[in-house]
Amino acid sequence: MKVKTILVSQPEPKVENSPYLQLVEKQKVKIDFRPFIHVEGLEAKDVRQQKIDLSKFTAIILTSRNAVDHFFRVAEEMRFKVPDTMKYFCQSEAVAYYLQKYVVYRKRKIYVGKRTFEELAPMIKKYKDEQFLLPSSDQLKPIIPDTLDKLGVNWTRATFYKTVVSDLSDLRNVYYDILVFFSPSGIKSLFENFPDFEQNNTRIAVFGNSTVRAAENKSLRIDIKAPTPETPSMTMALEKYISQVNKK
Repeated sequence: MKVKTILVSQPEPKVENSPYLQLVEKQKVKIDFRPFIHVEGLEAKDVRQQKIDLSKFTAIILTSRNAVDHFFRVAEEMRFKVPDTMKYFCQSEAVAYYLQKYVVYRKRKIYVGKRTFEELAPMIKKYKDEQFLLPSSDQLKPIIPDTLDKLGVNWTRATFYKTVVSDLSDLRNVYYDILVFFSPSGIKSLFENFPDFEQNNTRIAVFGNSTVRAAENKSLRIDIKAPTPETPSMTMALEKYISQVNKK
């Protein structure tokens, strides 16, 4: 069956040259964006209940822009003035760049990884005498605590925000040729919103091994997978699939 409509379970990209726009123009398909999950911040009192005293830490490990936002939000709610001496360890350049929303970049000690948490680890190891705080969501990839434990550094995880299933009830009678998922949480949201979901002719596209496992656990038929050596991005995987089925 030919592909005409796609629903991506993420917010719409804000960049003008998004590869999704190029896909729309090239393949003449309609792509909608709708976050299947969203983030809600915990209140300062909830963080305090985790026995977190921000004044005890000398370094912050930031794995995402959400972590940046919610660390500074909680600090403000606690009336804690983040000292100029605080060190920031950012998983990627995108996170480090976003940090400028809250601090004067050139006046702070900021250490940046390339992309993955494992790539940030050597920098953290160089400063193993610091007291590290990891502000995170209620869902954390196991690789992060495992890596920090192996480094032997003094670190504490604190839940500053949580991942929540979005209300998708308005989509009940809306059908798409392809549904695109990037996390197990997206699969969870699909079945929490539509417990009686039947795949039928809907194609499922998934990104990452953990998302593959979540889809398989729900007995979904996976038609499109990324990343692969041939299609390292989701848009490349979608284009390859659409090119094949729409030319028939």
